[in-house]
Amino acid sequence: MAIKITNDCINCDACISECPNNAIYEPGEAWHYADGTGLKGMVKDLTGNMVDANAAHDPVSDEFYYIIADKCTECKGFHEEPQCASVCPVDCCVPDEAHVETEEQLLAKKAWMHI
Repeated sequence: MAIKITNDCINCDACISECPNNAIYEPGEAWHYADGTGLKGMVKDLTGNMVDANAAHDPVSDEFYYIIADKCTECKGFHEEPQCASVCPVDCCVPDEAHVETEEQLLAKKAWMHI
């Protein structure tokens, strides 16, 4: 299951440097699959669709830091627990029920991004 940031976020910036997948973005910032990963150019995603890893995507939030579920692995393969949640001073990094994934799926996502 991916992690999400709730609207309790105080935009403190503690989480962003902890994410090994660069899945956390500042409010209003466009995101890219290529950010902090080994992905470049046209790549096949885990569902078999072709995506441009360098393409800019619209921000998910203009008010709070946000996590891209397609890049979040809950830190599997890097750490024992999600690092964003462990450093968040207001406990707003919580499991995202809309993006439930098995450990195998999370590790496959990590391997895809860090080829």
